[in-house]
Amino acid sequence: MALPVLLLAVFIATRWPGLMPPGFSAAYGVLFCAGVYFRGRVSWWLPLVAMALADGLIHYFVYWKQYHIPLHWSLLLNYPIYLGLLVLGKCFRGRDSWFRLVGGGLVGAFAFYLITNTASWLINPFGNPEYTRTLQGWWLALTQGTAGHPPTWEFLRNTLLSGGLFTGLFVGAMKAVDLVESAAEKEAANTPASEDVESKPGESHPKPEESPA
Repeated sequence: MALPVLLLAVFIATRWPGLMPPGFSAAYGVLFCAGVYFRGRVSWWLPLVAMALADGLIHYFVYWKQYHIPLHWSLLLNYPIYLGLLVLGKCFRGRDSWFRLVGGGLVGAFAFYLITNTASWLINPFGNPEYTRTLQGWWLALTQGTAGHPPTWEFLRNTLLSGGLFTGLFVGAMKAVDLVESAAEKEAANTPASEDVESKPGESHPKPEESPA
């Protein structure tokens, strides 16, 4: 568990605002990989608690202390999706190929983008009149977004890039460790056990019997 927990902490730290472009987040790949590699009850509560702590610290030190923006309830809408990413990861195994696991991470990242933008179109928590309850309004939410902000297709691009990148890094690190451990185990199995051929003190070797003359 040491390596997955360390990777979880490092990748969540990359979510700090300003370190990555908008929509470029480690959350999608990390939560998917947590579902793949974590086992037992810890696989459910540890990633979600880590994400909640990160969100709390980011909001307090960045949005509240600098801009006095209060915590909005809409942030909680992400957590059912985070749980869904964990469930998706449970459908895979660590022994699956690198390409299969990265593909799973990309599916999770795209699902996050699709669900969150669709929720913005349906729930409309900020009263945006641009998001009409029509297919045109839904398409606008998926491609352009709100005027004055970067288009949402850029978030899709960054979401897929970051989902693939962080999933690939996480899986690659785990598989590299597995290869090293497997090589060490094979080397240990192929090393013959040393035999003690020395005589004990005071022990005499039997002399060969002499043949009769």
